Formats: sequence, C-alpha cells, structure tokens
Amino acid sequence: MIVEMKNIHKNYYQGTIEVPALKNISLSMNEGDYLAIMGPSGSGKSTLMNIIGCLDAPSSGEYFFNNEKVMELDDRRLSEIRNMHIGFIFQSFNLMPRQTALENVELPLLYSKRISRTVRRDLAADALRKVGLEDRMDFNPTQLSGGQKQRVAIARAIVNNPRIILADEPTGALDSRAGDQIMEILEQLNRGGATIMIITHEREIANRAKRMLVIRDGEFERRDTTI
Repeated sequence: MIVEMKNIHKNYYQGTIEVPALKNISLSMNEGDYLAIMGPSGSGKSTLMNIIGCLDAPSSGEYFFNNEKVMELDDRRLSEIRNMHIGFIFQSFNLMPRQTALENVELPLLYSKRISRTVRRDLAADALRKVGLEDRMDFNPTQLSGGQKQRVAIARAIVNNPRIILADEPTGALDSRAGDQIMEILEQLNRGGATIMIITHEREIANRAKRMLVIRDGEFERRDTTI
C-alpha cells in the first residue's frame, strides 16, 4: 500500500479561532490506483493533497507513505520522499521561465549525486518523449502553449519514476482541447502502471478516474466510488 491515512484531522488558526480544514479523513491507495478527489473551492481537497505530498502535516491521525509513518520522519527524509517518490503537477505549471523544457524536467534529478549529467539529460529527454514534446526540448516556457507547459510539468513529475503522481487541478488553466490531451496522457501513464491522484472541482474530469471521492467542508461526503 502506498498511501494509508487513518482519522486525519487538520486545523488552522485565525488568531485564536481554530478552523478545521479536514475532519476524520481515512483513505488508502494501492499501486496502480487512479483516484479523483472532487470538491468545491474551500472543501479541503488541496489541504489533503498537501498532506499526502508531505508538504504539510496533519494535526492528528496517522499517515503512512509506503509503510513509513510520516509524522515520525525528520525534514531530511520528508524532502527525500517528496523529491524521489512523489511527482507533483500543479495548475500553474510552476516552470522555471529562463530554463528550457529539458532543463525544467531535469530539476528533480539534480538532488541525486549518483546520476551523471549525461544520464540526467537522457532521462529528462525520455520523459519529454513520453508526453509528446521531443521537438520542444530546447524551448523556454514562454515559447510554449499552456497545454505544452503542462506536458513539461508532467514530464518533470514522472522523470524520477515516482511511487505516486499528485495532480492539483491539472487542467484548470487550459482550454477544453488541451485539457483533454492532458487527461489522455495521465490515463496512458496509469495504464502503464503509474499511481495517480487528481484533485479537481470538475465532475467531468473526476469521472475519468477509476475511483472518486467527494469532499465537502473537510469531510468525505460520499464514500469511495468505482467509476
């Protein structure tokens, strides 16, 4: 099991007022799963993704990533997990504007001293080929369309062959045609064995996953549903 969450709560504070963001969340994901978390803005879905991605910590409950108890890990180990085992895809792409597509995809590999520059470039080039951008490797983000930028982001997310890919509103900044192309790439990756969680407020997008959970006001409104 890659992800196992038990009774997760997350609270924030506005001054002295405690504001619950997640309430009693339990969730599991196995190798090869494709899960959509759907909910409106402010429902807690991005908070949930941040906890799964080891970018934030729960206030209470238990979270195991690949059988490691996340709340007991130090910052160094959490950084290793984020870099080597989790691929992130964001709505805003988060690309470095002055670096080429190839250089952007190489970024997660820079943290590994065991990978030579030649191997690093080969792995990045292969990831770009998988998303159909073999002819755009030397282009900067300013020279790419929105859909192409998101493909670069996907290539960056998969270059380390992560245990799980977390996609937060990956089609939110795209038109319907480009969004459809991005979803087709994610589905192709899942058919190839990738484990994917997608966060979305769009039912049409959520319905393309194998499983769906609806979250509202920090709680799962509807239990796990197989599509």
